[in-house]
Amino acid sequence: MSRTAAPTDVIRKPPPAQDEEARLRELGYQPVLARRMGGFGNFAISFSVISVLSGCMTLYGFGMGTGGPAVMLWGWAGVGLFVLCVGLALAEVTSAYPTSGALYYMADRLGGRRWGWYTGWLNLLGLVGAIAGIDYGAALFTGAFLNLQWGFVPTAGSTFLIFLAILLLHAVLNLFGVRLVSILNSISVWWHLTGVALIVGALAFIPDRHQSAEFVFTEFVNDTGWANPFYVAAIGLLLAQYTFSGYDASAHLSEETSNASVAAAKGIVRAIWVSWIAGFALLAGLSFAIQDYAAAQNSATGVPPAQILLDALGSGGATALLLVVIVAQLFCGNAEVAAASRMVFAFSRDNALPGSAIWRKVSTRTQTPVPAVWLAVAVAALLAAPALYSATAYGAVTAINVIGITPAYAIPIYLRLRAGNRFTPGPWSLGRWSKPVGWTAVVWVALVTVLYCLPQKSPVTVDTMNYAVIALAVVLVLASVWWYVARRSYGTPTTYGTAREEADIAEGIV
Repeated sequence: MSRTAAPTDVIRKPPPAQDEEARLRELGYQPVLARRMGGFGNFAISFSVISVLSGCMTLYGFGMGTGGPAVMLWGWAGVGLFVLCVGLALAEVTSAYPTSGALYYMADRLGGRRWGWYTGWLNLLGLVGAIAGIDYGAALFTGAFLNLQWGFVPTAGSTFLIFLAILLLHAVLNLFGVRLVSILNSISVWWHLTGVALIVGALAFIPDRHQSAEFVFTEFVNDTGWANPFYVAAIGLLLAQYTFSGYDASAHLSEETSNASVAAAKGIVRAIWVSWIAGFALLAGLSFAIQDYAAAQNSATGVPPAQILLDALGSGGATALLLVVIVAQLFCGNAEVAAASRMVFAFSRDNALPGSAIWRKVSTRTQTPVPAVWLAVAVAALLAAPALYSATAYGAVTAINVIGITPAYAIPIYLRLRAGNRFTPGPWSLGRWSKPVGWTAVVWVALVTVLYCLPQKSPVTVDTMNYAVIALAVVLVLASVWWYVARRSYGTPTTYGTAREEADIAEGIV
């Protein structure tokens, strides 16, 4: 672990804690959220949202057909390195602007109102899409668990009902305040790490037969219909890139974190490198334990990793470990609701959403943005509703998540690079590494954004089409239309204290 952590230790020294409430006022906002989250809790929320037990397990079936074990393992190693560059660059900007608005606030300050506006809408789309994708994935795994345990046969309707129940659970948990969210996320870290260890350990020692190292690290499988292996390998990188998202959660919880200018930046970076290690171990463990590749791909459970566990460990072991995965996914979805609701709150605080006066209200009892929580889960339910009618809808929801959130990461990084010496770093800084790391991050995000939009199956039909580009176009059109309605009222404040700002804040307290 120490060798992995060393680069960040070289590039910054933790400064004395500053007055974060005073800093927030300097950035233009009166503190109204409870600052009850510590540094570990801040790291835990991003680690929980990345959730290798959610992303790797849910998308393993995708990886089996888009390059197979070789692309999954080597792709994870390479993508993780580039995502770490994105996280390092984003952490530096987060340290300078520790607010709940996070990405859009950074873009607004560094590039102007329009940059902030479009970044905010992309980020919001990605966050609510992530809730839908995570919780629907948890519903799929719950259906597989019920199938193994009681012979329950999941249907589109029953899966959607499970999904709605999970959304309701996460909404209710988030209404109790950030302290409970922080406690659950802290538990989530150990649950994830212990869960990965249990799964990898069981798959390493219990099965009588394992795949060879040659198979795991060199076997290439192409079920996409595309002939070009380089194209297929590029598409296969998306398993890792889909999983490595959501680490901006640490930034969105800045206004509820002690010493946020340092803790939120460190939370982003630590969440990525810890997930990088844990995810590689999990993917390797699953790949070595495959007993029948084709049977796993076409599993009656609907979830290939569940079939791998079943074939390798038997019904009892598979059921127990599947339950571990489901609980991890529930932790992940709960953390994502917290992050998305803070984005809704912050964007409404700056009058960017229809009905902003409603969504920015904060409970005086729990200091939680209650209406924002309900809006986040309601929109997530709507995004996943097409799954009732189409088997490809879940893939579309995943595409909505990543096509929104990933470009939003690069915008403040690019604007920080463009600003040059006009950018004043916070207490956590990359120093002389800022430019090379930042430009690496921007180029990588540009590349994977193109990959997100490419067709993943051939021939391209209604059922196999990649809807990411449509999702991107729709959100940009809606954001552009709403800009002409709300552009006079939208704006981030320069400093807190004007009469209008005080009145707006007072109106947002219930």
